Amino acid sequence: MASQTTSQPILLQALRLDDARALLRHDAQNSQQEAGESNTDYLQRMIDGLCELSRKDPLTGLGNRRHFRSLLERSIEAVARSGESVLLLMLDIDHFKAINDTHGHLAGDQVLQAIANCLTRCVRPVDTVARYGGEEFAVILPNCRSIFGQAVAERIRQTIASLLIPVAPLLDIQVTVSIGGAYAPEWVRSTADLWIERADLQLYQAKSNGRNQVCLDQPQEISVSAEEKGLLFGHLAMDGTASLETSPGDASNRVNA
Repeated sequence: MASQTTSQPILLQALRLDDARALLRHDAQNSQQEAGESNTDYLQRMIDGLCELSRKDPLTGLGNRRHFRSLLERSIEAVARSGESVLLLMLDIDHFKAINDTHGHLAGDQVLQAIANCLTRCVRPVDTVARYGGEEFAVILPNCRSIFGQAVAERIRQTIASLLIPVAPLLDIQVTVSIGGAYAPEWVRSTADLWIERADLQLYQAKSNGRNQVCLDQPQEISVSAEEKGLLFGHLAMDGTASLETSPGDASNRVNA
């Protein structure tokens, strides 16, 4: 007979929650237990809030690198299953060190925030924008066919180049970005590292060509041998043969090999 355990009540006083509360307050989240809120519900809300913080870049509010890689892995799985066309863009602010050296690191932070907000406005709600690290951003664009990818990336580049970013009283500056992109190989289970590497190579090419431009790696054509087709679709051929045998006199059902 299975032993029964009695759930013990949660004693908030026995938990060290000061750091968690401070983190949530810093992110403008309510960190105090509300009237009528049970201890369990309160702790669940705290956990959810901390999980949300773990996915965010604190400066820009975008997804951080950890969250970005998690979503990239999901995109790879979706592409492998459905063949959906997904574009990854890597963006790097041109001459960002010069901005910090000339105007200070606070101005650099303001530039990062302005570009983050601009990127969010430039893409669809279904797209993912993340701060990959330093002055580099990443965008995942699901269901983005190759005929649209170049136009989307160019729109992002031009919109950022037209921004006037206030960094001090009576001082606005303009910046540009270089963009590299790569499509996930369709129907193939690749890896996040390989996909990022392909996009990074295009980003390097854009910067080598003079910066403030877009370079995209076009979708890879996947060739499938006859043997592989047999492994993938052989069961469909067998089903077709069985159906032909049920009506041998119907010439319209015959299939040329």
